[in-house]
Amino acid sequence: MVTGRLASVTMRVPFNRVASRTAVDSARSTLAALTVSVGTVGLAAAATRPGLLAQVDQHAAAVRDSLDGDRTPLTSAALAGYAEGVRAAALEHGWTPPNGPVDWSHPEWLLTRLLAVCALARALDRD
Repeated sequence: MVTGRLASVTMRVPFNRVASRTAVDSARSTLAALTVSVGTVGLAAAATRPGLLAQVDQHAAAVRDSLDGDRTPLTSAALAGYAEGVRAAALEHGWTPPNGPVDWSHPEWLLTRLLAVCALARALDRD
């Protein structure tokens, strides 16, 4: 019977390969907060500054590479975890988030990397 066989195959998915609803919601919440703090204004700036857009594209390629995105599909959870890890490491090394508007004509490395995560997350939402 095909349906019984199909059911047994789908039940063999390892638990750690299935994202729980809470994990997905948490990842989306993290990415939404990042988009509000960096992404919306930064991506608008990148749309009018070809140099910034090129930097964001290069950072996005590096993030994809770091997350093995050429072999496995990127997920919200992977992007959120990456962004949280990069931000936590920067905070441990003395970085402080900007208090005011970011000068996107000369953004620091970390903000460009986080902006790349926002760009990748936006692409996930379109797919």
